[in-house]
Amino acid sequence: MAAFREQFAKAKHIVVLTGAGVSAESGVPTFRGAGGFWRKYQAQDLATPEAFKRNPSLVWEFYHYRREVMLSKTPNPAHIAIAECEKRLAAQGRRIVVITQNIDELHERAGSKNILELHGNLFTTRCTKCKDVKVNKDSPICPALSGKGLPDADAPDARIPESELPRCMQQGCNGLLRPMLFGLENLWILRSWQKLIMNWKTVGTSSVVYPAAMFAPQVAARGVPVAEFNMEHTPVTHSLGFHFQGPAGVNVPIALAAHESEKLK
Repeated sequence: MAAFREQFAKAKHIVVLTGAGVSAESGVPTFRGAGGFWRKYQAQDLATPEAFKRNPSLVWEFYHYRREVMLSKTPNPAHIAIAECEKRLAAQGRRIVVITQNIDELHERAGSKNILELHGNLFTTRCTKCKDVKVNKDSPICPALSGKGLPDADAPDARIPESELPRCMQQGCNGLLRPMLFGLENLWILRSWQKLIMNWKTVGTSSVVYPAAMFAPQVAARGVPVAEFNMEHTPVTHSLGFHFQGPAGVNVPIALAAHESEKLK
């Protein structure tokens, strides 16, 4: 940790890549790995344009459940440490960018400003007709979803008619709204992400899910300091400069705390 903190103290530009693990400590379901199911589905089964086209009611039930869950969740010490570090380093002319695969807005709620959301977020909708993109935090987002979305494996699908699902409020549109989903619509963020990572000095990552997992080893191979924060070793651990095993809420605040050299600046 001391060696990482020495490297971090010298960095002018830092990229923080986060995945589901950083929010798990806030009680946010990951829907990955053993037991990570909503009914019989994992996130990647439902969070795509193809899944929405097949069954918009089911996809909206899934997203409605997650939206409602997030109303009771708050940022944990890892989110807060990243946000506080960004603010502190900005005063020194240094910059942190958070690139997240999460859709829970916890980085924003913790106070982070420079955020790229690879998969959008739970509270942003896109009209399938006029393509209008808006933030929507209504609870529920439409009356037909009230009380729906129970995660139990035996819960019946609501089979809500499209006409009763969330609709666009743009004048004269009334098109079907959908959540921001995994897929091609966020490729501009991926391009921005790749440009940042391949040109900036230091990368911190807690993610092992592609495409994040492919970037960290590439950057480390160029001699850039990379630190992985994870509960366990991952397929990329051996190729990175630093690995800190344990809860992000414990290790990240230690790693990002003010270094003694900052007092001299």
